[in-house]
Amino acid sequence: MSAATNHRRHTLLWVVVLSTLALTFDGYDLVVYGTVVPTLLHDPSQIGPLTPAQAGALGSYALVGVLVGALAAGAVGDWIGRRRVMLVNLAWFSLGMGATALTHTVQTFAITRFLTGIGVGALVATVGALVAEFAPPGRRNRLNAVVYSGVPAGGVLASVIALLMPDSAGWRPLFWIGSLPIILLLPLAIILLPESPKWLQARGRTQAAEELAGRLGVTLAASTTPASTGQQVGFGALVRRPLAVPTLLLGVMSFGGLLLTYALNTWLPQIMENNGYGKDDALTFLLALNLGAIIGGLLASGIADRVGARTVIASTFVLAALTLAALPLAFPFALLLLAVAVAGVGTIGTQVLIYGLVSNYYPTRARAAGVAWCAGFGRLGGIVGPILGGILVGAGVGGTTAFYLFSGVALIGALVTRLLPSAPGEEVEPIVEATAVRASTLGG
Repeated sequence: MSAATNHRRHTLLWVVVLSTLALTFDGYDLVVYGTVVPTLLHDPSQIGPLTPAQAGALGSYALVGVLVGALAAGAVGDWIGRRRVMLVNLAWFSLGMGATALTHTVQTFAITRFLTGIGVGALVATVGALVAEFAPPGRRNRLNAVVYSGVPAGGVLASVIALLMPDSAGWRPLFWIGSLPIILLLPLAIILLPESPKWLQARGRTQAAEELAGRLGVTLAASTTPASTGQQVGFGALVRRPLAVPTLLLGVMSFGGLLLTYALNTWLPQIMENNGYGKDDALTFLLALNLGAIIGGLLASGIADRVGARTVIASTFVLAALTLAALPLAFPFALLLLAVAVAGVGTIGTQVLIYGLVSNYYPTRARAAGVAWCAGFGRLGGIVGPILGGILVGAGVGGTTAFYLFSGVALIGALVTRLLPSAPGEEVEPIVEATAVRASTLGG
């Protein structure tokens, strides 16, 4: 094995590891709120009196911040680079989590959740573009699934810590744990996270791209840059042919996936408590949901690299529809846990696959904007999900209506996925790039 190949693998490893850890804390932030909702509802001394509808709205404040952060990252990510956006928002997110732990009123809790969401959104919108530009052809869906599986992995982490945390400790230590990236992850990222040579090439900085690619062992495909062709960069490219219609469809897919993801992660414990399960049992369902998403998402991503992501995503949306519709049935506890895990594959796991599809669908000149659009517009679904769940729980309709409604959302997601056209140039670019990688390996 050549030195260039070893260097390329080392670089890819650190990009994947750091990106996965960043999104693990994103997933932790997503689920930790769901684990503390019962406490905040039952104990007004924590942040003040709270109704289920208000709790649902509080869950959505962070998602409004995610929307702002994702769109902001998309606006600048294709111009200033992936690395800078990652470093700034690792610090931003951590400070937001720490500030949330210090709040004592509903209003300040809402503000800090919004600010934390800005950092989360920027990270989600950036890592997909970064990984797609380092991943070798034939492994892009799989590596994106590994990275975005950090989101449900963070959910598992939050669920386990909430189960192990003694009630006497309260909810605040859970948010202090979420602020650890500024100590544990940011220093590593400053030292080890490289900029994308493909981004430099797309910005017309050919010499800098070639020098960095040589140091990192990354192969650049032959291409023209926007500077020489006058092509639109960033969001400007998304509203023009051939990307305008696919961008709309991808946004709707992400809307549905994130509606299901956030609604279930926020309200599944409370719905299960309302159905007669104890607090620990309810949190166990949350754990099963996210574990199913991790395992199923990784397995499905390997299939996606062979048969195409669109086919697999449509199938997992249908899987979600079937299992969500079945959850109100009177299953034994063990079988119900399994059904929840399968629902995790079809909901959170589907969103992991959507991020992988989006990251690889767009050309480099519009990749950060494309991922940001889908993460940002999709978070509107994430905003609607907790609010809708709060309204249903507050109305006392139980989990049956909610699960049937979420099943319908999944079916719509499957239909929209089938309408998505092939990526512009997807039959050409991977072949050119793969040939370049093989030639570099043989020549090294």
